[in-house]
Amino acid sequence: MSSILAQLLLNGLIAGAIYALVAAGFSLICSVMKFMHFAHGGVVAAGAYFLFMFSQWFSPVPAILLALVTTVLFGVFMDWSVYKQLRKRHASNAVLLIASIGLMILTTNLILIGFGADVKTIPLAQHNPVYTILGARITLIQVVIIATSALLFGLLYYLMKCTRLGKALRAVADNNAIAQTVGINPSRMYLATFILGSALGGIAGMLIGLEQNLYPSMGLSLVIKGFTGAVIGGVTSVHGSILGALVLGMVENLGIWYLPSGYKDAIAFVLLFVFLLLKPEGILGKRFERG
Repeated sequence: MSSILAQLLLNGLIAGAIYALVAAGFSLICSVMKFMHFAHGGVVAAGAYFLFMFSQWFSPVPAILLALVTTVLFGVFMDWSVYKQLRKRHASNAVLLIASIGLMILTTNLILIGFGADVKTIPLAQHNPVYTILGARITLIQVVIIATSALLFGLLYYLMKCTRLGKALRAVADNNAIAQTVGINPSRMYLATFILGSALGGIAGMLIGLEQNLYPSMGLSLVIKGFTGAVIGGVTSVHGSILGALVLGMVENLGIWYLPSGYKDAIAFVLLFVFLLLKPEGILGKRFERG
């Protein structure tokens, strides 16, 4: 029984780490831009598929770097080609939300056209030794997922709290108008936000692509889990979103101790509705207004 609990907790940590990377990028963009960027799921899926593509041609390190850069450029292109044009027209949050859903659907179909509907496996994941810790089994890739996520969360915390860029991003997130009066350029902050958010999403996609199979609609399920984690922790709080995603991963995996594994998604949606109804600002978040 103890080994089963240890395995479930470990699985929850691994899932939570992936969800947290997705949620962190989603929450960062949401808090600064003041709209729900559901096309972030498309960026996550693009990261996985770009790694699959480049791994056919290059050794692991160049393939990972090229996939990361290409994913960031893809996310920035989304902002430049669609969101920036809508901002110029003073589009409402509802219009931006519809645009993000459209971009998510478009990205899924582009992946389907470019790579086909069949399931893909990234060649880098073929050699994956297994270790045993306290009766629980963990693979090398899963260790990399946990370690990479922890490192990125530490770097993100330092960037947001201790650097001029992070302070400027938080200023724009708190009050765009006041931030402009002290010389902060919102357009540059929006670009920086999409670079950082897309990088987090791309890394999440690459990590889950190494751990699991790739399929065109994978971004949709991942952004739903990232959004759920963000709602639990607080959509307007990046570190709250990370906490919420870790909670989601744990609850999902502990829940299947009592329920069939097919109920994982149901558990996530129950948590989502509970927080939307009882505490919509999340554990650490706060309500925001467009400004």
